[in-house]
Amino acid sequence: MKIIEVIIGLASGIAVGTGFVAFLTVLGVVPRLMQLSKSESKLRFYESAIMLGVFAGIYLSFGDKAIQVSTVGLIVWGLLHGIFVGMLAAALTEVLNVFPLLFKRIGVDGFLFPLMMAIALGKVAGSLFQWIIFAR
Repeated sequence: MKIIEVIIGLASGIAVGTGFVAFLTVLGVVPRLMQLSKSESKLRFYESAIMLGVFAGIYLSFGDKAIQVSTVGLIVWGLLHGIFVGMLAAALTEVLNVFPLLFKRIGVDGFLFPLMMAIALGKVAGSLFQWIIFAR
């Protein structure tokens, strides 16, 4: 019976992992990030960071050891989560051109960069608030 659970768990993990990679590929998060930061030569670093992040997330989600983190650690953790979520949201909106079209419609297209930064910083602040206040 345990072997069936292992096979189902492995198949589910492969399916979710494939969906995650497809999601990142379709959005073009990594290539766009490299293009914006002019760091195309660091492709291996980006690939390694993504893989290490995925494995760290798996370990922290399914590991049996709890880790104690200080308030500063929670701030850093929340900041990293905010950056990740913000980059995914920015990539999604860039692919769909949602914000540029919306800003043009409401007549604030000259303030695109400050408004995008406000959204990204709001995501970071929200993540910090969640991790500092609710994660304890």
